[in-house]
Amino acid sequence: MLTVRALKRLHLCVSFELQGGECVALQGPSGVGKTLLLRSIADLDPNEGAVMLDGRLRETMPAPAWRKQVTYVAAEPGWWSDTVQEHFTAWDDALPLVERLRLPHDCASWPIQRLSTGEKQRLALVRALVLQSRVLLLDEPTSALDAASAGAVEALIAERVSAGTSVIWSTHDDAQARRVGSRVFLMNTGGRIEEKLM
Repeated sequence: MLTVRALKRLHLCVSFELQGGECVALQGPSGVGKTLLLRSIADLDPNEGAVMLDGRLRETMPAPAWRKQVTYVAAEPGWWSDTVQEHFTAWDDALPLVERLRLPHDCASWPIQRLSTGEKQRLALVRALVLQSRVLLLDEPTSALDAASAGAVEALIAERVSAGTSVIWSTHDDAQARRVGSRVFLMNTGGRIEEKLM
């Protein structure tokens, strides 16, 4: 499904395959390059190597089309308008996901400045989920969440994985890595990954 061959970005040099409907947990010390890897796969930063979706090279499609299918969700998401709803093309489509992630339906009118870090994380995830991406690249999506909200995120992503979405989930939480991932990739300081025994 997603094939990464000799992807190089700064000190990174990574190769792996991600199957359809598989969630791989990505772990490693802070600063080792996990975010660099996810951003590189999404073609948000310059990199070398081959990245393919179903055998089709990333370069054969426009970058926005690639990112709609292979979607990166940042740990600290960006916001460009004043209110929550302005960040969604169809709020009605987003609303069931918003409520699943324990946010009130009237948060559409909230100013972005009002949002906590955890609320921003969940809304950014909703923004990605409405795209119905083939691959989700999640950069510590629950780092600012309480246990109940993190559980809601895990349950929702598990449903997407069961429906065929592929996920790379970066986390510092060993227990979470074991819960969400069918495999765990450990990134070392040399910018390479190895599969960690569960």
